[in-house]
Amino acid sequence: MGEVADKAATASGHQAEAMLHRANWALSVYGRFDRAAVLRVASAAAEAGAAKAADYAKWAVEETGFGVVAHKTIKNELCSRGLFEHYKNDDFTGYRLDAARKTIEVARPAGVILALTPSTNPVCSVFYKILLALLTRNAIVISPHPMAKACCTDAALTMAQAAEAAGAPDGIIQVIAEPNLEVIDRLMTSPRTSVILATGGTPMVRAAYGSGNPALGVGPGNCPDYVDASAEVGETARQIAHSKSFDNSVLCTNDSAVIAHASVSAQLRRAMTREGCHFVAEGERARVEEVLFPGGAFNVAMLGRDATTIAKACGLTVARNTRVLVVPLERIGDDYPLSREKLCPVLGYYEVETAEAGLSACRAMVRRHGAGHSAAIYASDPQLILRFGAELNVLRIVVNAPCSIGAAGFQTHLAPTMTVGTGFFGRSSVAENVGPQHLIQWVKIAYDKDAGVDLGHFEGLSLAGGTSAASSPAGEMQSGLVEDGDLRAEIRQIILEELKSLRAGPG
Repeated sequence: MGEVADKAATASGHQAEAMLHRANWALSVYGRFDRAAVLRVASAAAEAGAAKAADYAKWAVEETGFGVVAHKTIKNELCSRGLFEHYKNDDFTGYRLDAARKTIEVARPAGVILALTPSTNPVCSVFYKILLALLTRNAIVISPHPMAKACCTDAALTMAQAAEAAGAPDGIIQVIAEPNLEVIDRLMTSPRTSVILATGGTPMVRAAYGSGNPALGVGPGNCPDYVDASAEVGETARQIAHSKSFDNSVLCTNDSAVIAHASVSAQLRRAMTREGCHFVAEGERARVEEVLFPGGAFNVAMLGRDATTIAKACGLTVARNTRVLVVPLERIGDDYPLSREKLCPVLGYYEVETAEAGLSACRAMVRRHGAGHSAAIYASDPQLILRFGAELNVLRIVVNAPCSIGAAGFQTHLAPTMTVGTGFFGRSSVAENVGPQHLIQWVKIAYDKDAGVDLGHFEGLSLAGGTSAASSPAGEMQSGLVEDGDLRAEIRQIILEELKSLRAGPG
Protein backbone atom coordinates (compact mmCIF):
# COMPACT_ATOMS: atom_id res chain seq x y z
CA MET A 1 0.00 0.00 0.00
CA GLY A 2 2.88 2.34 0.77
CA GLU A 3 4.31 1.86 -2.74
CA VAL A 4 0.91 2.58 -4.28
CA ALA A 5 0.57 5.77 -2.24
CA ASP A 6 4.08 6.86 -3.22
CA LYS A 7 3.33 6.36 -6.92
CA ALA A 8 0.06 8.26 -6.62
CA ALA A 9 1.81 11.10 -4.84
CA THR A 10 4.53 11.18 -7.52
CA ALA A 11 1.93 11.30 -10.30
CA SER A 12 0.07 14.08 -8.48
CA GLY A 13 3.29 16.01 -8.09
CA HIS A 14 4.08 15.67 -11.81
CA GLN A 15 0.55 16.80 -12.72
CA ALA A 16 0.75 19.85 -10.48
CA GLU A 17 4.21 20.85 -11.71
CA ALA A 18 3.21 20.37 -15.37
CA MET A 19 0.18 22.63 -14.91
CA LEU A 20 2.23 25.30 -13.14
CA HIS A 21 5.02 25.22 -15.75
CA ARG A 22 2.44 25.60 -18.49
CA ALA A 23 0.69 28.41 -16.62
CA ASN A 24 3.93 30.30 -16.04
CA TRP A 25 4.85 30.06 -19.70
CA ALA A 26 1.41 31.35 -20.69
CA LEU A 27 1.82 34.15 -18.13
CA SER A 28 5.15 35.19 -19.68
CA VAL A 29 3.29 35.77 -22.95
CA TYR A 30 -0.08 37.07 -21.80
CA GLY A 31 1.53 39.42 -19.26
CA ARG A 32 2.82 41.51 -22.20
CA PHE A 33 -0.55 41.93 -23.92
CA ASP A 34 -1.86 45.47 -24.23
CA ARG A 35 -5.31 46.60 -23.12
CA ALA A 36 -6.99 46.13 -26.50
CA ALA A 37 -5.74 42.54 -26.76
CA VAL A 38 -6.77 41.78 -23.16
CA LEU A 39 -10.27 43.13 -23.72
CA ARG A 40 -10.58 41.08 -26.89
CA VAL A 41 -9.66 37.90 -25.01
CA ALA A 42 -11.83 38.61 -21.96
CA SER A 43 -14.82 39.59 -24.09
CA ALA A 44 -14.58 36.36 -26.10
CA ALA A 45 -14.47 34.27 -22.93
CA ALA A 46 -17.37 36.17 -21.38
CA GLU A 47 -19.56 35.75 -24.44
CA ALA A 48 -18.77 32.04 -24.64
CA GLY A 49 -19.83 31.63 -21.03
CA ALA A 50 -22.99 33.70 -21.41
CA ALA A 51 -24.05 31.69 -24.47
CA LYS A 52 -24.16 28.52 -22.36
CA ALA A 53 -25.40 30.07 -19.11
CA ALA A 54 -28.68 28.16 -19.08
CA ASP A 55 -27.09 24.86 -20.11
CA TYR A 56 -24.54 25.07 -17.31
CA ALA A 57 -27.22 26.08 -14.80
CA LYS A 58 -29.19 22.93 -15.59
CA TRP A 59 -26.03 20.82 -15.50
CA ALA A 60 -24.98 22.24 -12.10
CA VAL A 61 -28.36 21.48 -10.53
CA GLU A 62 -28.35 17.95 -11.95
CA GLU A 63 -24.79 17.26 -10.80
CA THR A 64 -24.98 18.76 -7.30
CA GLY A 65 -28.65 18.14 -6.56
CA PHE A 66 -29.41 21.61 -5.27
CA GLY A 67 -30.27 25.12 -6.40
CA VAL A 68 -32.72 26.57 -8.92
CA VAL A 69 -31.94 26.41 -12.65
CA ALA A 70 -33.48 29.80 -13.47
CA HIS A 71 -31.54 31.51 -10.69
CA LYS A 72 -28.26 29.79 -11.55
CA THR A 73 -28.78 30.95 -15.13
CA ILE A 74 -29.00 34.53 -13.90
CA LYS A 75 -25.81 34.13 -11.87
CA ASN A 76 -23.98 32.57 -14.82
CA GLU A 77 -25.01 35.47 -17.05
CA LEU A 78 -24.06 38.08 -14.46
CA CYS A 79 -20.65 36.46 -13.87
CA SER A 80 -19.82 36.26 -17.56
CA ARG A 81 -21.12 39.02 -19.84
CA GLY A 82 -22.33 41.09 -16.87
CA LEU A 83 -18.95 41.02 -15.14
CA PHE A 84 -17.11 41.97 -18.32
CA GLU A 85 -19.47 44.90 -18.91
CA HIS A 86 -18.91 46.08 -15.33
CA TYR A 87 -15.11 46.21 -15.65
CA LYS A 88 -14.48 46.77 -19.36
CA ASN A 89 -13.82 50.49 -18.92
CA ASP A 90 -11.20 49.94 -16.20
CA ASP A 91 -7.56 49.59 -17.21
CA PHE A 92 -5.59 46.90 -15.39
CA THR A 93 -2.82 46.67 -18.00
CA GLY A 94 -1.13 50.01 -18.52
CA TYR A 95 0.40 52.73 -16.40
CA ARG A 96 -0.88 55.77 -14.52
CA LEU A 97 0.94 59.09 -14.52
CA ASP A 98 0.65 61.68 -11.74
CA ALA A 99 2.65 64.65 -13.01
CA ALA A 100 1.95 66.80 -9.95
CA ARG A 101 3.41 64.18 -7.59
CA LYS A 102 6.02 63.02 -10.11
CA THR A 103 5.03 59.37 -9.85
CA ILE A 104 4.22 56.65 -12.37
CA GLU A 105 2.39 53.46 -11.46
CA VAL A 106 2.78 50.41 -13.71
CA ALA A 107 0.23 47.58 -13.56
CA ARG A 108 1.72 44.13 -13.07
CA PRO A 109 -0.22 40.85 -12.89
CA ALA A 110 -0.13 38.81 -9.71
CA GLY A 111 1.04 35.72 -11.59
CA VAL A 112 -0.51 32.25 -11.46
CA ILE A 113 -3.81 32.09 -9.60
CA LEU A 114 -5.07 28.89 -8.02
CA ALA A 115 -8.85 29.26 -7.85
CA LEU A 116 -10.76 27.00 -5.46
CA THR A 117 -14.46 26.98 -6.33
CA PRO A 118 -17.48 25.77 -4.32
CA SER A 119 -20.29 23.33 -5.08
CA THR A 120 -22.95 25.86 -4.06
CA ASN A 121 -22.17 28.39 -6.80
CA PRO A 122 -20.06 26.30 -9.15
CA VAL A 123 -20.12 27.55 -12.74
CA CYS A 124 -20.71 31.21 -11.90
CA SER A 125 -17.62 31.09 -9.63
CA VAL A 126 -15.58 29.56 -12.45
CA PHE A 127 -16.72 32.27 -14.87
CA TYR A 128 -16.11 35.02 -12.32
CA LYS A 129 -12.59 33.93 -11.39
CA ILE A 130 -11.50 33.30 -14.96
CA LEU A 131 -12.63 36.76 -16.05
CA LEU A 132 -10.86 38.42 -13.12
CA ALA A 133 -7.69 36.63 -14.21
CA LEU A 134 -8.06 37.50 -17.89
CA LEU A 135 -8.77 41.17 -17.23
CA THR A 136 -5.59 41.42 -15.16
CA ARG A 137 -3.32 39.34 -17.43
CA ASN A 138 -2.96 36.50 -14.96
CA ALA A 139 -2.85 32.77 -15.61
CA ILE A 140 -5.39 30.69 -13.69
CA VAL A 141 -5.80 27.08 -12.61
CA ILE A 142 -9.35 26.15 -11.57
CA SER A 143 -9.82 23.56 -8.83
CA PRO A 144 -13.53 22.69 -8.84
CA HIS A 145 -15.40 21.14 -5.95
CA PRO A 146 -15.62 17.35 -6.51
CA MET A 147 -19.43 17.53 -6.35
CA ALA A 148 -19.45 19.88 -9.35
CA LYS A 149 -16.33 18.83 -11.24
CA ALA A 150 -18.00 17.87 -14.52
CA CYS A 151 -19.93 21.08 -15.15
CA CYS A 152 -17.06 23.25 -13.86
CA THR A 153 -14.46 21.49 -15.99
CA ASP A 154 -16.55 21.92 -19.11
CA ALA A 155 -17.25 25.57 -18.26
CA ALA A 156 -13.56 26.32 -17.77
CA LEU A 157 -12.64 24.61 -21.05
CA THR A 158 -15.36 26.56 -22.88
CA MET A 159 -13.84 29.83 -21.72
CA ALA A 160 -10.30 28.59 -22.40
CA GLN A 161 -11.14 27.68 -26.00
CA ALA A 162 -12.78 31.05 -26.60
CA ALA A 163 -9.86 32.92 -25.03
CA GLU A 164 -7.30 31.04 -27.11
CA ALA A 165 -9.31 31.60 -30.29
CA ALA A 166 -9.15 35.33 -29.49
CA GLY A 167 -5.35 35.20 -29.17
CA ALA A 168 -4.61 34.11 -25.61
CA PRO A 169 -1.71 31.69 -25.17
CA ASP A 170 -2.36 28.01 -24.56
CA GLY A 171 -2.46 27.27 -20.83
CA ILE A 172 -3.64 30.67 -19.63
CA ILE A 173 -6.77 28.88 -18.30
CA GLN A 174 -6.46 25.35 -16.92
CA VAL A 175 -8.71 23.13 -14.82
CA ILE A 176 -8.17 20.06 -12.65
CA ALA A 177 -10.66 17.69 -14.27
CA GLU A 178 -10.24 15.09 -11.51
CA PRO A 179 -9.50 17.05 -8.32
CA ASN A 180 -7.79 15.18 -5.50
CA LEU A 181 -6.16 16.29 -2.27
CA GLU A 182 -2.61 15.49 -3.40
CA VAL A 183 -2.76 17.63 -6.55
CA ILE A 184 -4.52 20.49 -4.79
CA ASP A 185 -2.02 20.44 -1.92
CA ARG A 186 0.90 20.53 -4.36
CA LEU A 187 -0.65 23.46 -6.21
CA MET A 188 -1.47 25.32 -2.98
CA THR A 189 2.02 25.00 -1.52
CA SER A 190 4.12 25.35 -4.67
CA PRO A 191 6.30 28.47 -4.93
CA ARG A 192 5.17 28.67 -8.57
CA THR A 193 1.65 29.53 -7.37
CA SER A 194 1.38 33.28 -6.87
CA VAL A 195 -1.95 33.62 -5.07
CA ILE A 196 -4.85 31.40 -4.00
CA LEU A 197 -8.37 32.71 -4.58
CA ALA A 198 -10.48 30.61 -2.22
CA THR A 199 -14.27 30.48 -2.10
CA GLY A 200 -15.89 27.78 -0.02
CA GLY A 201 -16.13 26.40 3.50
CA THR A 202 -14.09 27.59 6.45
CA PRO A 203 -11.67 24.58 6.51
CA MET A 204 -10.78 25.10 2.86
CA VAL A 205 -10.22 28.83 3.32
CA ARG A 206 -8.07 28.23 6.40
CA ALA A 207 -6.03 25.70 4.43
CA ALA A 208 -5.45 28.34 1.75
CA TYR A 209 -4.25 30.84 4.33
CA GLY A 210 -2.00 28.20 5.89
CA SER A 211 -0.43 27.12 2.59
CA GLY A 212 2.52 29.51 2.77
CA ASN A 213 1.32 31.32 -0.36
CA PRO A 214 -0.65 34.59 -0.47
CA ALA A 215 -4.38 33.92 -0.32
CA LEU A 216 -7.63 35.81 -0.73
CA GLY A 217 -10.36 34.03 1.20
CA VAL A 218 -13.62 34.76 2.92
CA GLY A 219 -15.38 33.90 6.15
CA PRO A 220 -18.87 32.41 6.57
CA GLY A 221 -21.97 34.55 6.37
CA ASN A 222 -24.80 34.84 8.87
CA CYS A 223 -26.79 37.79 7.62
CA PRO A 224 -29.48 39.47 9.75
CA ASP A 225 -32.37 41.44 8.22
CA TYR A 226 -33.54 44.18 10.57
CA VAL A 227 -37.05 45.45 9.79
CA ASP A 228 -37.64 48.77 11.49
CA ALA A 229 -40.92 50.43 12.45
CA SER A 230 -40.26 52.89 9.61
CA ALA A 231 -40.07 50.15 6.93
CA GLU A 232 -42.51 49.84 4.03
CA VAL A 233 -43.80 46.46 5.12
CA GLY A 234 -45.30 45.07 1.91
CA GLU A 235 -42.22 45.75 -0.19
CA THR A 236 -39.97 44.54 2.63
CA ALA A 237 -41.79 41.18 2.71
CA ARG A 238 -41.41 40.82 -1.05
CA GLN A 239 -37.68 41.56 -0.94
CA ILE A 240 -37.01 39.19 1.97
CA ALA A 241 -38.93 36.30 0.38
CA HIS A 242 -37.16 36.82 -2.94
CA SER A 243 -33.75 37.08 -1.27
CA LYS A 244 -34.11 33.98 0.88
CA SER A 245 -35.57 31.80 -1.89
CA PHE A 246 -33.07 32.91 -4.56
CA ASP A 247 -31.26 29.77 -5.77
CA ASN A 248 -32.58 28.04 -2.64
CA SER A 249 -30.39 30.25 -0.48
CA VAL A 250 -26.93 28.92 -1.40
CA LEU A 251 -25.26 32.33 -1.69
CA CYS A 252 -23.22 33.14 1.42
CA THR A 253 -24.97 36.53 1.43
CA ASN A 254 -28.36 34.89 2.03
CA ASP A 255 -30.55 35.99 4.94
CA SER A 256 -30.25 33.98 8.19
CA ALA A 257 -32.92 35.66 10.29
CA VAL A 258 -35.41 38.52 10.30
CA ILE A 259 -35.20 40.82 13.32
CA ALA A 260 -38.61 42.51 13.31
CA HIS A 261 -39.72 45.58 15.26
CA ALA A 262 -42.77 44.60 17.33
CA SER A 263 -44.87 47.49 16.01
CA VAL A 264 -44.82 46.05 12.46
CA SER A 265 -44.27 42.37 13.22
CA ALA A 266 -47.86 41.16 12.81
CA GLN A 267 -48.26 43.07 9.56
CA LEU A 268 -44.92 41.75 8.32
CA ARG A 269 -45.85 38.15 9.08
CA ARG A 270 -49.07 38.47 7.08
CA ALA A 271 -47.22 40.09 4.16
CA MET A 272 -44.51 37.41 4.17
CA THR A 273 -47.17 34.69 4.19
CA ARG A 274 -48.67 36.22 1.04
CA GLU A 275 -45.20 36.03 -0.52
CA GLY A 276 -44.97 32.26 -0.04
CA CYS A 277 -43.42 32.12 3.42
CA HIS A 278 -44.72 29.44 5.80
CA PHE A 279 -44.39 30.25 9.51
CA VAL A 280 -43.55 27.15 11.51
CA ALA A 281 -45.48 26.71 14.76
CA GLU A 282 -43.38 27.01 17.91
CA GLY A 283 -44.25 23.43 18.79
CA GLU A 284 -42.70 22.29 15.49
CA ARG A 285 -39.48 24.26 15.92
CA ALA A 286 -37.58 21.40 17.56
CA ARG A 287 -38.25 19.15 14.57
CA VAL A 288 -36.77 21.72 12.19
CA GLU A 289 -33.69 22.10 14.38
CA GLU A 290 -33.21 18.33 14.56
CA VAL A 291 -33.31 18.04 10.75
CA LEU A 292 -31.18 21.09 9.97
CA PHE A 293 -28.66 20.83 12.80
CA PRO A 294 -28.30 17.21 13.95
CA GLY A 295 -25.65 17.22 16.64
CA GLY A 296 -25.34 20.99 16.33
CA ALA A 297 -23.78 21.01 12.84
CA PHE A 298 -25.59 21.99 9.64
CA ASN A 299 -27.00 19.03 7.73
CA VAL A 300 -25.45 19.27 4.23
CA ALA A 301 -28.18 16.97 2.90
CA MET A 302 -30.51 19.97 3.26
CA LEU A 303 -28.14 22.39 1.53
CA GLY A 304 -29.88 24.17 -1.34
CA ARG A 305 -33.02 22.02 -1.17
CA ASP A 306 -36.37 23.70 -1.78
CA ALA A 307 -38.69 24.62 1.08
CA THR A 308 -41.24 21.87 0.43
CA THR A 309 -38.55 19.17 0.43
CA ILE A 310 -37.22 20.43 3.75
CA ALA A 311 -40.74 20.65 5.17
CA LYS A 312 -41.37 17.02 4.21
CA ALA A 313 -38.12 15.96 5.90
CA CYS A 314 -39.31 17.78 9.04
CA GLY A 315 -42.74 16.18 8.92
CA LEU A 316 -44.47 19.50 8.23
CA THR A 317 -47.48 20.09 5.99
CA VAL A 318 -47.10 23.18 3.81
CA ALA A 319 -48.66 24.62 0.66
CA ARG A 320 -47.11 23.51 -2.64
CA ASN A 321 -46.12 27.09 -3.49
CA THR A 322 -44.14 27.57 -0.26
CA ARG A 323 -40.84 29.31 -0.98
CA VAL A 324 -39.44 29.81 2.52
CA LEU A 325 -39.91 28.17 5.92
CA VAL A 326 -39.84 30.76 8.72
CA VAL A 327 -38.96 29.54 12.21
CA PRO A 328 -39.64 31.70 15.29
CA LEU A 329 -36.45 31.94 17.33
CA GLU A 330 -36.34 31.57 21.08
CA ARG A 331 -33.19 33.69 21.25
CA ILE A 332 -30.09 34.77 19.35
CA GLY A 333 -26.72 33.27 20.18
CA ASP A 334 -23.64 31.39 18.95
CA ASP A 335 -24.83 28.31 20.82
CA TYR A 336 -28.32 28.44 19.30
CA PRO A 337 -28.13 26.72 15.87
CA LEU A 338 -31.29 28.18 14.34
CA SER A 339 -29.84 31.69 14.63
CA ARG A 340 -26.78 30.66 12.59
CA GLU A 341 -26.21 30.48 8.82
CA LYS A 342 -28.64 28.20 6.96
CA LEU A 343 -27.74 27.53 3.32
CA CYS A 344 -31.31 26.59 2.48
CA PRO A 345 -34.65 28.47 2.40
CA VAL A 346 -35.20 28.31 6.17
CA LEU A 347 -35.31 31.72 7.83
CA GLY A 348 -35.24 32.58 11.52
CA TYR A 349 -37.67 35.17 12.89
CA TYR A 350 -37.11 37.20 16.07
CA GLU A 351 -39.22 40.05 17.44
CA VAL A 352 -37.79 43.06 19.30
CA GLU A 353 -39.46 45.96 21.07
CA THR A 354 -37.10 48.74 20.00
CA ALA A 355 -34.58 49.66 17.33
CA GLU A 356 -31.92 49.50 20.04
CA ALA A 357 -32.88 45.89 20.76
CA GLY A 358 -32.85 45.19 17.03
CA LEU A 359 -29.29 46.46 16.68
CA SER A 360 -28.28 44.42 19.73
CA ALA A 361 -29.80 41.25 18.22
CA CYS A 362 -28.02 41.86 14.90
CA ARG A 363 -24.72 42.35 16.74
CA ALA A 364 -25.26 39.07 18.58
CA MET A 365 -25.87 37.23 15.29
CA VAL A 366 -22.59 38.34 13.72
CA ARG A 367 -20.47 38.30 16.86
CA ARG A 368 -18.75 35.06 15.85
CA HIS A 369 -20.63 33.50 12.93
CA GLY A 370 -20.81 36.07 10.12
CA ALA A 371 -18.36 38.67 11.40
CA GLY A 372 -17.30 41.02 8.63
CA HIS A 373 -19.85 39.68 6.18
CA SER A 374 -23.22 41.24 5.36
CA ALA A 375 -26.56 42.47 6.74
CA ALA A 376 -29.72 44.15 5.51
CA ILE A 377 -31.82 46.90 7.04
CA TYR A 378 -35.33 47.89 5.99
CA ALA A 379 -35.90 51.41 7.27
CA SER A 380 -36.40 55.01 6.17
CA ASP A 381 -34.44 56.67 8.98
CA PRO A 382 -30.98 57.74 7.70
CA GLN A 383 -29.67 58.21 11.23
CA LEU A 384 -30.56 54.62 12.15
CA ILE A 385 -29.05 53.27 8.92
CA LEU A 386 -25.83 55.18 9.59
CA ARG A 387 -25.72 53.84 13.12
CA PHE A 388 -25.94 50.26 11.84
CA GLY A 389 -22.89 50.97 9.71
CA ALA A 390 -21.01 52.40 12.67
CA GLU A 391 -21.85 49.68 15.20
CA LEU A 392 -22.47 46.40 13.36
CA ASN A 393 -19.30 44.40 12.60
CA VAL A 394 -20.10 43.68 8.96
CA LEU A 395 -18.62 45.28 5.86
CA ARG A 396 -21.68 45.59 3.63
CA ILE A 397 -25.15 46.68 4.68
CA VAL A 398 -27.91 46.49 2.10
CA VAL A 399 -30.72 49.03 2.52
CA ASN A 400 -34.28 48.22 1.42
CA ALA A 401 -33.05 45.57 -1.03
CA PRO A 402 -32.55 41.79 -0.98
CA CYS A 403 -29.50 40.88 1.06
CA SER A 404 -28.44 37.86 -0.99
CA ILE A 405 -28.12 39.53 -4.38
CA GLY A 406 -27.64 43.03 -2.95
CA ALA A 407 -24.52 42.29 -0.90
CA ALA A 408 -23.13 40.25 -3.83
CA GLY A 409 -23.41 43.37 -6.00
CA PHE A 410 -26.11 42.16 -8.38
CA GLN A 411 -28.92 44.47 -7.21
CA THR A 412 -26.79 47.28 -5.79
CA HIS A 413 -23.81 49.26 -7.03
CA LEU A 414 -21.41 47.20 -4.94
CA ALA A 415 -18.88 45.29 -7.03
CA PRO A 416 -20.42 42.07 -8.43
CA THR A 417 -18.65 39.15 -6.80
CA MET A 418 -18.61 35.49 -5.89
CA THR A 419 -15.94 36.12 -3.22
CA VAL A 420 -17.04 38.36 -0.35
CA GLY A 421 -14.14 39.76 1.68
CA THR A 422 -14.81 39.88 5.42
CA GLY A 423 -11.82 41.99 6.42
CA PHE A 424 -10.31 42.10 9.87
CA PHE A 425 -13.71 41.50 11.50
CA GLY A 426 -13.86 38.11 9.76
CA ARG A 427 -10.10 37.42 9.80
CA SER A 428 -9.78 37.90 6.05
CA SER A 429 -7.08 39.72 4.09
CA VAL A 430 -9.55 41.75 2.02
CA ALA A 431 -12.39 43.96 3.27
CA GLU A 432 -14.55 44.35 0.18
CA ASN A 433 -16.07 42.38 -2.66
CA VAL A 434 -13.12 40.84 -4.45
CA GLY A 435 -12.54 42.17 -7.96
CA PRO A 436 -9.76 42.44 -10.53
CA GLN A 437 -8.11 45.23 -8.54
CA HIS A 438 -7.08 42.64 -5.96
CA LEU A 439 -5.19 40.54 -8.54
CA ILE A 440 -2.75 43.17 -9.79
CA GLN A 441 0.13 45.07 -8.24
CA TRP A 442 1.14 48.61 -9.08
CA VAL A 443 4.87 49.25 -9.38
CA LYS A 444 5.54 52.80 -8.15
CA ILE A 445 8.15 54.86 -9.96
CA ALA A 446 8.87 58.02 -7.95
CA TYR A 447 11.05 61.05 -8.71
CA ASP A 448 12.73 63.29 -6.16
CA LYS A 449 10.10 65.73 -4.91
CA ASP A 450 12.57 68.62 -5.13
CA ALA A 451 11.05 71.18 -7.50
CA GLY A 452 14.36 71.40 -9.33
CA VAL A 453 14.17 67.80 -10.47
CA ASP A 454 12.19 67.43 -13.67
CA LEU A 455 9.82 64.61 -14.47
CA GLY A 456 10.49 62.93 -17.80
CA HIS A 457 7.96 62.90 -20.62
CA PHE A 458 5.97 59.69 -20.22
CA GLU A 459 2.77 60.55 -22.10
CA GLY A 460 1.92 58.16 -24.93
CA LEU A 461 4.74 55.71 -24.30
CA SER A 462 4.33 51.96 -24.56
CA LEU A 463 5.33 49.66 -21.73
CA ALA A 464 7.06 47.53 -24.36
CA GLY A 465 9.27 50.41 -25.46
CA GLY A 466 7.74 51.38 -28.80
CA THR A 467 4.79 49.72 -30.49
CA SER A 468 2.76 47.46 -28.23
CA ALA A 469 4.27 43.98 -27.99
CA ALA A 470 0.80 42.48 -27.85
CA SER A 471 -0.83 44.31 -30.73
CA SER A 472 -0.60 40.99 -32.57
CA PRO A 473 -1.29 38.26 -30.01
CA ALA A 474 -0.43 35.44 -32.40
CA GLY A 475 2.97 36.96 -33.14
CA GLU A 476 3.62 37.41 -29.45
CA MET A 477 2.84 33.76 -28.80
CA GLN A 478 5.40 32.68 -31.41
CA SER A 479 7.98 34.98 -29.83
CA GLY A 480 7.33 33.42 -26.44
CA LEU A 481 7.88 29.92 -27.81
CA VAL A 482 11.32 30.86 -29.13
CA GLU A 483 12.43 32.73 -26.02
CA ASP A 484 11.21 30.03 -23.63
CA GLY A 485 12.43 26.96 -25.50
CA ASP A 486 14.24 25.56 -22.46
CA LEU A 487 11.13 25.92 -20.34
CA ARG A 488 9.05 24.23 -23.02
CA ALA A 489 11.45 21.29 -23.05
CA GLU A 490 11.23 21.05 -19.28
CA ILE A 491 7.44 20.99 -19.46
CA ARG A 492 7.58 18.24 -22.09
CA GLN A 493 9.89 16.16 -19.88
CA ILE A 494 7.60 16.51 -16.87
CA ILE A 495 4.58 15.45 -18.91
CA LEU A 496 6.46 12.43 -20.28
CA GLU A 497 7.45 11.38 -16.77
CA GLU A 498 3.85 11.71 -15.63
CA LEU A 499 2.59 9.61 -18.53
CA LYS A 500 5.18 6.91 -17.80
CA SER A 501 4.12 6.73 -14.16
CA LEU A 502 0.45 6.53 -15.13
CA ARG A 503 1.09 3.74 -17.67
CA ALA A 504 2.95 1.79 -14.99
CA GLY A 505 -0.31 1.58 -13.07
CA PRO A 506 -0.92 1.81 -9.33
CA GLY A 507 0.73 -1.51 -8.53
